[in-house]
Amino acid sequence: MNLSPQFGFFELVVVAIVALIVVGPKDLPRLMREAGRWAGKARRMAQDFRNAFDQMARESEMEEMRREIESLKRNNIVADAGRSLGDAVKPVRDEVEGIGRTDRPHTPELPDAPEPAGLDPSVVEGGRAP
Repeated sequence: MNLSPQFGFFELVVVAIVALIVVGPKDLPRLMREAGRWAGKARRMAQDFRNAFDQMARESEMEEMRREIESLKRNNIVADAGRSLGDAVKPVRDEVEGIGRTDRPHTPELPDAPEPAGLDPSVVEGGRAP
């Protein structure tokens, strides 16, 4: 939205002629300088107002984003799911760890193999057949 009036070329010529007639050629440069200063001040004030408004909007958005982040931290779905999964797996993990800690050997002991019947142990040990 532009609040400054829009003048065409002919409107500016009419304003310049009226100012020249009313003020006179001697004081016209001083009047134009003052008008320029007032216009500059008005533009700066308008820009300051826009900047302040934009800053308030950014701060408001940042505050809203901060609230959302805090909410997400409190309601962290992934962490909650991980905790519940860990709680569900804990009994199985404890059971598996308990099996690994038992005192019994992992492989059962095999009974001594019987010697083959009908062979002389001295021949079998020497590696020669009769």
